[in-house]
Amino acid sequence: MWDDRYRTDEYVYGTHPNDFVVQTAGLLPKGRLLSLGEGEGRNAVFLAGLGHEVVAVDSSAVGLEKVRRLADRHGVEVRTVHAGLSDFEIEPGAWDVVISIFCHVPSSLRKDLHGRVARGLRPGGKFLIEAYTPAQLVFATGGPATADPLVTLESLEDELQGLSFEIGRELVRNISEGIYHNGRSAVVQALAVRPG
Repeated sequence: MWDDRYRTDEYVYGTHPNDFVVQTAGLLPKGRLLSLGEGEGRNAVFLAGLGHEVVAVDSSAVGLEKVRRLADRHGVEVRTVHAGLSDFEIEPGAWDVVISIFCHVPSSLRKDLHGRVARGLRPGGKFLIEAYTPAQLVFATGGPATADPLVTLESLEDELQGLSFEIGRELVRNISEGIYHNGRSAVVQALAVRPG
């Protein structure tokens, strides 16, 4: 599905970084940064430009080729890894930052993935996430068409055991990110830190 979606010259989620990433970028420690389900590269390239050492993981080889092109265009380096998130090993204590921007996976995988993310952060490391909540099904302006992969603040607090939340909120906001994320949207935003 994702290879088919990305197989166009157009960047279907745009080339500008996510608003929440931009708003919180100054709160992220510099260092090794892992982007989960990066897609076409908009967030990875932005964060690499701020001095992070970025690794972008995605299951779409087509998307990752677009990441490399966008990085070249902006004169930054982003390392790409072609892997599904069920298979990708998040090394414990290895990351200063992990981000997940509209990376929706089945809830059974998400619980395991978020546990691996929490263990993968160094002391003082931070996890940044924005995702659609179940209320997004009413708006239908982007994201999955079923409730299972959608995320709530309560589910994040449960899945990210051991992390402390600096930001944690559910809200409705206008999103304009390419052709697939466009309009009034129900989201959860969180920034969580591993105590150091």
